[in-house]
Amino acid sequence: MPAKGGSDQTMEDAPAWGIEPVPPRLRVLGLLDQALLWSNLGVSLLVLVAGTYLVPALSLPEAFLAIALGGLIGNAMLGAAAMIGADARVPAMVLMRVPLGQRGSWLPTVLNAAQCVGWAIFELLIIATAVAALSDELFGFRAQWLWTLVFGAVALALALLGPIGFVRKFVRKFAVWAVLASLVYLTWWALDGAGFRSLWEQEGEGGSSVLDGIDLVVAITVSWIPLAADYTRFARDRASAFWGTAGGYFLAGTWLWLLGAILFFSRDVTDPAALPLAVAAGGIGAILALVAVTVDETDEAFANAYSAAVSLQNLAPRLPQRLLVVVVSGVATAGALTIDLLSYESFLLMLGSFFVPLFGVLLADWIAAGLHYRAQEIFAGPAVRWGMVTAWIAGFALYQRLHPVGPSWWTDAIGAGVDLGVGATLPSFVVSLALGLAVATLGRRRF
Repeated sequence: MPAKGGSDQTMEDAPAWGIEPVPPRLRVLGLLDQALLWSNLGVSLLVLVAGTYLVPALSLPEAFLAIALGGLIGNAMLGAAAMIGADARVPAMVLMRVPLGQRGSWLPTVLNAAQCVGWAIFELLIIATAVAALSDELFGFRAQWLWTLVFGAVALALALLGPIGFVRKFVRKFAVWAVLASLVYLTWWALDGAGFRSLWEQEGEGGSSVLDGIDLVVAITVSWIPLAADYTRFARDRASAFWGTAGGYFLAGTWLWLLGAILFFSRDVTDPAALPLAVAAGGIGAILALVAVTVDETDEAFANAYSAAVSLQNLAPRLPQRLLVVVVSGVATAGALTIDLLSYESFLLMLGSFFVPLFGVLLADWIAAGLHYRAQEIFAGPAVRWGMVTAWIAGFALYQRLHPVGPSWWTDAIGAGVDLGVGATLPSFVVSLALGLAVATLGRRRF
């Protein structure tokens, strides 16, 4: 009997697997596969540029400390989300049916689909802009619209492969080797002749703290939480999902954060937006390395397009997944050609502030369920669990009170944030986790 939202597919048909729990025969991604997948997703031009935001306010030792601690905290959270996904074997937004209820999961589903489409547009813009700048430097033409179409098509092709095909046909055979060689070269180029000791001893200018840096690293890392289960549902077991996801993303993400901070000092990059061109000025080797990292950025667009489609299946399980992938990829490509995403970025940040407390609620409910979800709990629960919805919204409200993000009309209405010196990510997570545990303990089935 074909499964609702799935079918009696063979492993080759796994890209179209829907919302039903992934069967044992398709749980084929082991520890190495998960590590390669998440390390590949961790290699991002966006993270490389983000590393420049930590300095010169922080010294290099302070930035390194913030990156290490933020990476450990953020990846522990990401690994836990990955483990829950491997346990339940369903997509991330379908998981939300348990803590929030069947219909209660619709709101985060809509929010996640919207942010995935938005970030897919953002990634295609980053890729096309960087490649257009390089082609202009090397060949005298930009043709950004052409590069947008090319990489939009690449993202679509990767998304149609699905997680299993993506790892086995793209990451294992090409991406991991090209990106590793590129990062090694860029690291050597960043340090060559820079006098690392002098960079290390240079004092920070102030204006930001290590705790602020930790919050930034955590915030960017946990932005993957709403997507994690979409991929780890194909993991062989919970341990490989946790360690592969947390370890793979930590290694790659930490490398990129550190490299960005070092490049700021060693190559005199005073504007983060100028980083790609600064690298391009380093000669043919640096250009080729940057091209490889930039092309690899396409996997970010792939992940957002695939997860948007899978999320939408929580609302409409019988819609063909591949059709949704094509539609989402087309919308993202059209958006990258037409939208000024700088005006939309604030809205994406506001959407992101929903998902840290949402994970707190999910983790609390999973703990209360004995660290295991049964299919009946996922597909036959109440319509809405209002207590858990309240815990989620309370965490979101705290996040916005501490660090208002969003369109100007929204932040103006909220007013200035309250600076506790620890950012907004961890407090909102802790509050939603504590409230969720309280609600689940008092009566998990009554809310």
